[in-house]
Amino acid sequence: MSQTLPQHAQTVIIGGGSIGTNTAYHLTKLGHSDVVVLEQGQLTSGTTWHAAGLIVAGLLKSEAECAIYTHGRDLYANLEKETGVPTGFRDVGYLQIANNDERVHEMRRIAPFMQRFGINCYEISPQEAQDLFPIGDLSDVKGAFYIPEDGRANPVDVTMSLAKGARMGGARIFEGVRVTEIMAQNGTASGVRTQDGQTIMAENVVICGGMWSRQLGQAHGINLPLQAAEHYYLITESIPGLPRDLPVLEDPSTYTYYREEVGGMMLGLFEPGAAAWKLDGIPDDFQFGEIEPDWDRVGPDLEKAYSRVPDTMNYGVKKLFCGPESFTPDLAPLVGPTPELRNCWVACGMNSLGILNGAGTGMVLAHWIVDGLPPIDVTGINVNRFSRSEATPAFRRDRTPELLGKLFGQHFHNENYKTARNVKQSVLYDRLKAAGAHFGEGNGWEAPEWFAPTPAHAKVETYSWFRQNWFDWHAEEHRAAREDVIVMDMTSMSCFLVQGRDACALLSRLSCNEIDVEPGRVVYTAWTNEEGGFEADLTVTRLGQDKFMVVVGENSHGHTEMRLRRHIGADEFVTVTDVTAGRAQINVHGPKSRDLLGRISGADLSNEAFPFMTAQQIDVGYADVLAMRVTFIGELGWELHVPATQAVQVYDLIKEAGADLGLRDAGMQTLNSLRLEKAYRDFGIDVDNTDNPIEAGLGFAVKLDKPGGFIGRDALAAIKAQCTPKTRMLQFLLKDAEPLMYGNELIYLDGQQVGYIQVGGYGHSLGGAVGIGFAELEEPLTADIVTTGQWEIEIAGDRVAAIASLKPLYDPKMEKVRA
Repeated sequence: MSQTLPQHAQTVIIGGGSIGTNTAYHLTKLGHSDVVVLEQGQLTSGTTWHAAGLIVAGLLKSEAECAIYTHGRDLYANLEKETGVPTGFRDVGYLQIANNDERVHEMRRIAPFMQRFGINCYEISPQEAQDLFPIGDLSDVKGAFYIPEDGRANPVDVTMSLAKGARMGGARIFEGVRVTEIMAQNGTASGVRTQDGQTIMAENVVICGGMWSRQLGQAHGINLPLQAAEHYYLITESIPGLPRDLPVLEDPSTYTYYREEVGGMMLGLFEPGAAAWKLDGIPDDFQFGEIEPDWDRVGPDLEKAYSRVPDTMNYGVKKLFCGPESFTPDLAPLVGPTPELRNCWVACGMNSLGILNGAGTGMVLAHWIVDGLPPIDVTGINVNRFSRSEATPAFRRDRTPELLGKLFGQHFHNENYKTARNVKQSVLYDRLKAAGAHFGEGNGWEAPEWFAPTPAHAKVETYSWFRQNWFDWHAEEHRAAREDVIVMDMTSMSCFLVQGRDACALLSRLSCNEIDVEPGRVVYTAWTNEEGGFEADLTVTRLGQDKFMVVVGENSHGHTEMRLRRHIGADEFVTVTDVTAGRAQINVHGPKSRDLLGRISGADLSNEAFPFMTAQQIDVGYADVLAMRVTFIGELGWELHVPATQAVQVYDLIKEAGADLGLRDAGMQTLNSLRLEKAYRDFGIDVDNTDNPIEAGLGFAVKLDKPGGFIGRDALAAIKAQCTPKTRMLQFLLKDAEPLMYGNELIYLDGQQVGYIQVGGYGHSLGGAVGIGFAELEEPLTADIVTTGQWEIEIAGDRVAAIASLKPLYDPKMEKVRA
């Protein structure tokens, strides 16, 4: 029977699972009570009903992940008191084990970081782990970490309790209502139409449709790259004496989690080589559905899972369950406003962690909708981070089988995906491969990480948290940049032409720095939001009166384009053209870069004729090239923006001309180490939307007095008025040359914890690991404190003495850059 729906709501949420009810609940908590939830079946009937309900932290490697997790754990533990509906939450504890030294080291690196954000993760002995989980065979375990406050909840109960809480706050929930259309006017969502023809007009439409979200988005031109995959768990018959409060055990070596289930043991698989399900689309009527188990495929994985709890093989199998869960290409959710349609929001692609992360995600999205800004760093989950390539059937088919094992297995800092590669290649790819490049993947691009002596050596022999086989080759690249000259393929950098009568006005409004400059000037600038938080850091080059080029890192491509387009005024004339694919970017840097380019170009490259932070069209062989004298490594050099049709010829000329100058190809590992020695910032890696340019040490690029101001100006002025901030980004150099830093290592000042490293690398010129991170004090963090304080960095439980600096430790006076 058709239900009569309201004709209008402030917000309509599509989907009544964990994410939809969490979003509704959190919206009402913010006073946003006119909310309608539409569920095509019954609440929980998609994937929520068969979730395992684990409320366990795993290894969380960002502040945002910790915030999302702890919010959910604390909410589920207390929600029954508010709604009267139980969640089934029990803090039975969570046990992670490791059967090799590398995994132990990884956990020792991450546990202190998690403790900083309220997660009581601490190391216990193998024997203590065995005592906590007596049914397991832990004889090969070398280390274990335990969180006593973690545990499990009942997914259906959690969802019903959230629905009750949302209704108490004014939300209305309708079951058996399928949305067939997201209505729009002038590129803005205006409401929804249901299967029976009813419409609800709305200011916001939120897609929380789980594994159905991709196809709903696709029907409206919205890119939501996610794919359902088969997910298995086995439940044994009742095992006498099995404790009901047995902790949840996670074992990366078997790709399995273990927990008690109605007197038996549940073995949950996240096996490598998983199977994608329904590439063409999920049937609308798949409610409370199961998939016929493929015993032959998962048999070997079950055998490995049983090896951790061999006694359970003496008991029968009560159920081998197979149901779908949706996964994204990088195992992070899709959250935020959609680039394609204004006032349309999304929260989906939870990667089998919808109960675990649903509350935190719902909280983040609710604040984003109500406040206009998210309360945490969202650079890693923002839906605008993907291109349409990752949503193609071929990509989803190839990438999905790797995702489950990748989520649950052992991790290394530089390990890349093996599947669905070569989505985007520079035209120089074959040349670089022949030169010995080992390629990594970044936002779909194949980019050289480092170069081996021969192509046959271009492989990682053994992944490790310590020095790997390529470390010395990378060091040689680094030294060439500092002493001779390097060539780097940076084609993955995103480039946008911004043109038209109001192009300058648009970019001025977005940019903290002054971009209304003479043609030929390159301006480094941050873009900030109304609260002064970063939205991008990039360069803007003025090519003509009404023509600009914006160059930004590949990880910010979608976000930058979306921000450009969203801020064009109704009466403004501006065109934004993505020219990334039509050109190659070849960087030539190092003390001998002027000598090299002088051999292949007739242009005057002297300081007087071609100053730092300027751009010119120059000849390089037969090519007419846009050359920018800028640097992200702290050396003399140029970015060459070359038409794609001539990039190979230009690269060959550079290689030939530099043969006797010590020229080397260099990769992204070297770029990272070089830029960290200069303490250069990188949005989405070491600064994000919760940071601001003043505290990040980029005040020189913030012109508070520029005519017309800019977005975030007043907020940054207030921060600047504090004189000396209490929070500042510092550069750190370890005094011991042996340890390595990657990020998340805790910072100590005079024995007190004051922050953590955002990103680290090895400073071959400085003689030790180097990193940058925010330190936060209760008093102003003065230059004297930075200089005289006793600084230490904690690495895997050991504190290592460090030097801290407000200025770059390498070439602080910029003499090399301006040479």
